[in-house]
Amino acid sequence: MTALALLIVEDEALLAMDIAMIAETAGHRVVGEAASLAEVAELPETPRPDAALVDVQLLHGSSGIDAACLIAQTWPGITILFVTANPTVVPAGLTGAVGSLPKPFSRPGMMAALGWLEAHHHDPATPLPPMLVPIASA
Repeated sequence: MTALALLIVEDEALLAMDIAMIAETAGHRVVGEAASLAEVAELPETPRPDAALVDVQLLHGSSGIDAACLIAQTWPGITILFVTANPTVVPAGLTGAVGSLPKPFSRPGMMAALGWLEAHHHDPATPLPPMLVPIASA
């Protein structure tokens, strides 16, 4: 499998660094980081991320849901995985959203999620593993 280009949208700096370290250890590369909707809006369009890991609650009261919508508009076809303590608040039908990795997560859990994202990138029919929460149906 090939390395993914990842966008990390997380307002907790230490957690963002931990996610980046786990991703890089797994052979992926982080091509962008943001802690708020405003920071997502300021990201350059290149390099293009393959997938985004997005928290629901961001800095300055901004929403990861809004950030995910902007991400999907900026990079059509991107896969969005929420990393959040609130997986049930992700609305059904959100373009690009495939599920949530509940917080707190373990290193093996994040590694497994990244492995699934990589498999999903190559085969979108790859089923969601049990540690990921599917997006609720409408």
